[in-house]
Amino acid sequence: MERLAIIDLGTNTFNLLIVERHEKAFKEIYVDRVGVGLGLGGINEKRIAPEAFQRGLKTIKHFKSVCAEHGVENIKPFGTSAVRNAENKEAFIAAVKEQAGLEIKVVSGEEEAGFIYQGVSGGAEIEEPYLIMDIGGGSTEFIFAKQEGIIKARSFEIGAARIFQKFDFADPLSNEDVVAIEAYLEKNTQPFFDEIQTDVLVGASGSFETFYELITRVEYPKNKYVKPNIAHFEFFLNRIIQSTMAEREQEDRIIPIRKKMAPIAAVKIRWIIRKLDITKVMISPNALKEGVLWDM
Repeated sequence: MERLAIIDLGTNTFNLLIVERHEKAFKEIYVDRVGVGLGLGGINEKRIAPEAFQRGLKTIKHFKSVCAEHGVENIKPFGTSAVRNAENKEAFIAAVKEQAGLEIKVVSGEEEAGFIYQGVSGGAEIEEPYLIMDIGGGSTEFIFAKQEGIIKARSFEIGAARIFQKFDFADPLSNEDVVAIEAYLEKNTQPFFDEIQTDVLVGASGSFETFYELITRVEYPKNKYVKPNIAHFEFFLNRIIQSTMAEREQEDRIIPIRKKMAPIAAVKIRWIIRKLDITKVMISPNALKEGVLWDM
């Protein structure tokens, strides 16, 4: 059986998925994620900072060695917001080619949204129209869809890392901080939501999985779609928003880079819940890398 690997080069985290191809399906062999912080120190200036550049290279080379250990030769790295918007992206792509022998495919925001939809919808069974939200470090994708396909989709450059580095936040976030974040979201997503009517929000992995683990105190169930109680979920979002960095440092269920940005992600989720009067939340274990597999 052929084995192949998908590497999602996210703005905050790099994700590795190794699968074995069978006749009509893929069997998961290995998964890993590393909080690289490719967007730290430069994303709002449209560059990959030197330290982030080296962290990215180191992680890709590590993933390449893991692939070799698992007998994988077909490796497909995908660059998203931090890579596609960086003025020095060609230097990063060239360094990855030279040092790891891998060709990065840089995907547009529209392509990213399409892959996310394929990943989420491949395992979700939702009869009514729904909104997918994928919170990245550089961008956030919103996909309004139904069983038959995408109705409308956009990738907005409003990722958590961009917001984190754009404002000077108090610890914990002040009411003024929250208002500033929400105003920023409103300004930079208009008029996308004007004609969207749904009360179902589907969160694509990432922060949504982390928040589920914090709420339930158990590991996210492997490859399962879960439906948290909306009132309980929003109550916990408020707790995250009001938490201090020192409190989050004590949480081993939050990866280090997400400890810094968890309140921002929580504000974003609460904002969309209130904006659309969401009454049902579903969390998807799948996102871009699974969507690439579905596309294949």
